Amino acid sequence: MAKLTSTLDWCVVRIGEDHNWWVAETSDPVRWDVDGLSIIDPRQVAHLIDLVDPLRDYGFDQDVFEAAFISFRIDKDLGAGKVRLKRVKESLFDADEKLFALPDILDEENGPYADLLDHLTRCRVKMLNDLFNFEAKLDEVEDEIREDQNAHFIEGRAVHTFEELTAILDYMPAGHETDEEHPAKEDAEGEDDDLPELDEAEEEKLKNDESLKWDEDEEGEKDEKEKDEDDDEDEDDDDDKKDDDDEKEEDEEDAKPVKKGKKK
Repeated sequence: MAKLTSTLDWCVVRIGEDHNWWVAETSDPVRWDVDGLSIIDPRQVAHLIDLVDPLRDYGFDQDVFEAAFISFRIDKDLGAGKVRLKRVKESLFDADEKLFALPDILDEENGPYADLLDHLTRCRVKMLNDLFNFEAKLDEVEDEIREDQNAHFIEGRAVHTFEELTAILDYMPAGHETDEEHPAKEDAEGEDDDLPELDEAEEEKLKNDESLKWDEDEEGEKDEKEKDEDDDEDEDDDDDKKDDDDEKEEDEEDAKPVKKGKKK
């Protein structure tokens, strides 16, 4: 049975004010409504691939991701912020050229893109429950993620596919740190716990230990010593100059003619 998207051969996309790409026209206008239809650009595709990589240890299925999108490559620059894209049958993960990814949302409730959202949410929740000491419930996480999206719908603003996916892949429960910061903080605290406590006498002893001084301290002492030597040399030069001046004055006194007294 042929896929419903088989007649979608090309599309025209435009750059929006939000700097995201949106579909303006398709080769199958009957089934593809372009109103609020977003498409992921190559830069965003690469970012999503990086985000899903840690989920591989928690059941992430690459095939589910691939099935949720239709790949396109750039066919022609139409100018005025519009580009014509041509459909290709290439993997988003293994393609040599930069590809756009259109979510397959013909069936918004049970289609491949809807399956991807559920799959990513489950993987993310599983990872968070493994990294942190709490048990997040899948339905609660989904409700929290959907809350912001519903607010956008109420405002009449379409949610871009990239924003929808990153909301799941970057999701963190309130009051918890990011995946990268949390282990780093624990490691830092663990290093402090391993350090022995020192009393004042031991600290003072360590401060005066020459073998523990930094290179900067040694250079500072060396500079100070050289400065003192320069000051001593300047003082010696001043003394020598003073002695020369005294000798000069004596020579001038000796050179003065002696006045003879008048004869009586």
